[in-house]
Amino acid sequence: MITIQQQISKKLEEAIDILTKFGMPKAQLNERTAYCLFALLNISPEKEWKNAENPLIGITPMMDFTKINYQKEYAPNTRETFRRFSIHQLVQAGIVLYNPDDPSRPVNSPKAVYQISPASLEIIKCYRTKTFDTLLKTFMKNQDSLTQQYAHKRKMNMVSVKINENHLIQISPGKHSELIREIIENLAPRFLPNSTLVYVGDTGEKWGYYDQEIAGSLLFNVQEHGKMPDVILYVENKNWLVLIESVTSHGPVDSKRFIELKELFSSVNSYPVFISAFPDKKTFIKFAHNIAWETEVWIAENPDHMIHFNGDKFLGPYK
Repeated sequence: MITIQQQISKKLEEAIDILTKFGMPKAQLNERTAYCLFALLNISPEKEWKNAENPLIGITPMMDFTKINYQKEYAPNTRETFRRFSIHQLVQAGIVLYNPDDPSRPVNSPKAVYQISPASLEIIKCYRTKTFDTLLKTFMKNQDSLTQQYAHKRKMNMVSVKINENHLIQISPGKHSELIREIIENLAPRFLPNSTLVYVGDTGEKWGYYDQEIAGSLLFNVQEHGKMPDVILYVENKNWLVLIESVTSHGPVDSKRFIELKELFSSVNSYPVFISAFPDKKTFIKFAHNIAWETEVWIAENPDHMIHFNGDKFLGPYK
């Protein structure tokens, strides 16, 4: 009689064989990626490949599936390893779709889900049959165009931000990015006229925009992505370096962040201005008690007003 451990070993061997045939890189030909594949197909050790399914599933549920069905437990802090070093490559290969139910979902959303692509599901259900090789050959032949189609669908939901009359950038979809657009297109012209955009962060990339020449002249480089503010503007005639946080769910300039940013830009010979930007009053009220003194607040739904957190009038050019 076959034991559960023997069933698991056999399934792992088959999964890695499938991943190999799909042309996955060597770094993804491992148990972790196999477990991801099992969860994406709802394949338990005793279940046949022909009965594979295509549920919508997130990273943490994949890890839970692995623990329950394959007796393999991963620490919660390995969630990012699953995403970056297994799932990301499966998505790039067109084997897995990212947020197919809602392509406009923000990159860092806790509701992010993945699903095996229809073509991949059809192929995998035919594993170890004559049909498998035929379907796989067609899939691999068409994969470049399929990947482009998936990328195009995602790009259609990107947020366009107008840098100047002749320059648009695209950043990842979501409320955070929409507020960044408001900061650049509405806050800056009102309160920081003639300012120059130096940097825009993006939840999906290292940065959405970076003027390395200006940053270099100000004697700073873009640091680790998570440490940077969401938007940096430079006002040359005032010698202001304006550091702005886009606040939709977290991240205002509180006392801790105020100190971090001052240290991060301590080498810059410009006067730092700190701004927490909010989409609406409701979000602002949620964080108001944390806002650091000597910083500014701007609310997108009331774009003509700025709140200065020491009781004085904002020093900017809106007299």
